[in-house]
Amino acid sequence: MYILLALIGACALGIAAHFLIGGRELRGVALTPAIATATSAVVYTGLQWAGVGEGSIWLWLASVLGAVAVAALATVAVVAARRRSDATAKAALGI
Repeated sequence: MYILLALIGACALGIAAHFLIGGRELRGVALTPAIATATSAVVYTGLQWAGVGEGSIWLWLASVLGAVAVAALATVAVVAARRRSDATAKAALGI
């Protein structure tokens, strides 16, 4: 049941990260929260299987804040790739 707390926290912080990172017009509104939530689920489950208890602060830091950090980096990478792609397309069209 505690995994739901981690998933909700990561999703909420992922929504906040979506609005803090520039280039919102170049990506979907659900990209950052979805990456944060999926990463949180994988990290939480992996640490639980590794034997880290629910009372450990490292489980929560890694599964919530770590997931949001990964989502933010992935979002910045997607925005940068999209800007490069758009610039290449504009150059090819002579715009």
